[in-house]
Amino acid sequence: MARILVLTQPYVPDPSTSGQHFHDAAAALVGRGHQVHVLAANRGYEDPGRKYPSRESRNGVTIRRIPLSSFGKSSTVVRVAGALSFVVQAIVRGLFSQKPDALIVSTSPPLCSLAALICSWLRGIPICYWVMDLNPDQIIKLGILKASSLPVRLMNWLNRLILGRAKRVILLDRFMAERVQRKLDVAEKTVVIPPWPHNDHSAQIDHASNPWRKKHVGDGRLVVMHSGNHSLAHPLDTVLQAALRLQDEEDLEFLFIGGGLGKRNIEALIERERPRNIRSLPYQPLETLHYSLAAADVHIVSVGNEVVGISHPCKIYGAMAAGRPILLLGPPSCHATDILRNHNIGWHIAHGDVNGAVEILREIRHTPRERLEEMGRTARELVRRHYSRNALRNRFCDEVETVLAPRR
Repeated sequence: MARILVLTQPYVPDPSTSGQHFHDAAAALVGRGHQVHVLAANRGYEDPGRKYPSRESRNGVTIRRIPLSSFGKSSTVVRVAGALSFVVQAIVRGLFSQKPDALIVSTSPPLCSLAALICSWLRGIPICYWVMDLNPDQIIKLGILKASSLPVRLMNWLNRLILGRAKRVILLDRFMAERVQRKLDVAEKTVVIPPWPHNDHSAQIDHASNPWRKKHVGDGRLVVMHSGNHSLAHPLDTVLQAALRLQDEEDLEFLFIGGGLGKRNIEALIERERPRNIRSLPYQPLETLHYSLAAADVHIVSVGNEVVGISHPCKIYGAMAAGRPILLLGPPSCHATDILRNHNIGWHIAHGDVNGAVEILREIRHTPRERLEEMGRTARELVRRHYSRNALRNRFCDEVETVLAPRR
């Protein structure tokens, strides 16, 4: 039995998908007989008004939450302040707590790798580095900082250090692997494991037996849904503009569920335009997530043109697991288009092609329900065969144990 320390700012019950994936993995490691201790923030990653217990045990995972370590995502300065506070406290606790046999760290926050490096250098702890997204790459593509700026150069230097120090690097898709390889040659210790859906355990839920659908959606509506984080890196403008043109299609409704900085744009559009067919709802509780995802007829997945290999389209797995087809908004080549190209489970729209979006949405509206259900069954079977939570989570645990093996 090994003692494993996990460093991550967001963690359940926070709705952030990275925190949920960390808990899935941590609980699975506990199931294999390991002791897993998590250091996380005691307030919401996005909503700092949400406070979580400072000490807690979930599914055998011991959680210690650090105060003053998340101030929300209202601005870059606020996010960096919370990240720095978390990192400093994580270093102190990592150095003066019982020595773990391995340390798992990800990219939330990006500076968390600094805490892992210091603990590894001073205590000889092997690192498993789980790369959820790439920074400063994302910051540069969003225009927040220039590639030549000092913070970007420092972050790239930190990236090379953690990639070089880590015993195992876990990446989410082949595009991310190619981009990381250009930073440093880590091919021998890199493995690609896609993130699993959180809801693949649930049975197929029909609209007639879905309490969430009955509460939130009118009879006879065809629902096009975007659920989860609304990132500025994955714009939704093309679908929103198409939705505004389709207000006369009274049986077509667009639901945007979740949070993120990009959600402000949607709520501003709703306030300004007062559309009859667009609604915004907050994050839904994890325990009812399978109902809200299944309430859609089609799920929107957006991939920003500039962030292929930087940010992974995690939403696609939850939609597929719910048995729903995909409306992909993105470039011609990315992980999500690979899935759609190889399997007939949805439609693809290019960013900026509003006319094309209107045509495809009308096509979806006139697609027989039986055909939508068939595409959904294909998507769900694809999850069962290639992207199930149990299979991918077990692969992740196997990789963590390769880090542990030399020390046991």
